[in-house]
Amino acid sequence: MDPNPSTPPESGPATAGRIVLAATPIGNTGDASARLVELLGTADIVAAEDTRRLHRLVQSLGVTVAGRVISYHEHNEAAKTAELLDQVRAGSTLVMVTDAGMPSVSDPGFRLVQGAVAAGLTVTAVPGPSAVLTALALSGLPTDRFCFEGFLPRKAGERASRLADLAGEQRTMVFFEAPHRLEAMLRALRERFGPDRPVAVCRELTKTYEEVIRGTLGELLAWAESTEIRGEIAVVLGGAPEQAAGTPEDHVAAVNELVAQGIRLKEAVAAVAEDVRVSKRELYSAVLAAR
Repeated sequence: MDPNPSTPPESGPATAGRIVLAATPIGNTGDASARLVELLGTADIVAAEDTRRLHRLVQSLGVTVAGRVISYHEHNEAAKTAELLDQVRAGSTLVMVTDAGMPSVSDPGFRLVQGAVAAGLTVTAVPGPSAVLTALALSGLPTDRFCFEGFLPRKAGERASRLADLAGEQRTMVFFEAPHRLEAMLRALRERFGPDRPVAVCRELTKTYEEVIRGTLGELLAWAESTEIRGEIAVVLGGAPEQAAGTPEDHVAAVNELVAQGIRLKEAVAAVAEDVRVSKRELYSAVLAAR
């Protein structure tokens, strides 16, 4: 048994270094962890989404970066990933930081992790602030099951298509949005999910002017239409309400449709019964009675 269970298990070549995904504050510098501070001062390489923001962060933390700082963002990560992996393979400790929150979550870092996994190199993380989880926790909406959808497409047609895919989603959904597009987003959500669906708009989380506005899509769209929106935004949307199971007779047509596609009757009954949460025996009897 590992005498120090807090130490992540090592993997990859014995001479190789490691990659550390390090979460940075999403607004309040005081949320920086002691491990983040230590790594920024000791890592061989710091890959930063924005080197200017990194400079401001380390200044506010009173840290001197001893290693080499490399700019690593969505426009150059495809070209730079192989180079960084070579450095790790040669024994370097590389810390990946983004502008805020956890790397690879709607931010650069996924290519680096994917390449490291394929190469058998060690990847670990220094957890910390997360805009997704903070918004979810503050929303007042169910937290037991949720999904993160990132930014919706900017083009109206593509956005409508994405929302159509989410029409039956029963989990709480978390989105990011730019302040100047929030009104259009809330209007699209209202058109797809109706004015009464619960929603929370979380603005400037952990910062001085943090604000969480809760209500229905109709109410928050009216608020957005009359307010100048600023700051970083996370939108938390309540999931679709569960549909009543109905009676077995309500689902006979669905069974017959599967049978028409070549599926055996018992298998079709089992599939539909599980999906709509009715008794298989009662549904089977209803199908036979309707013939």
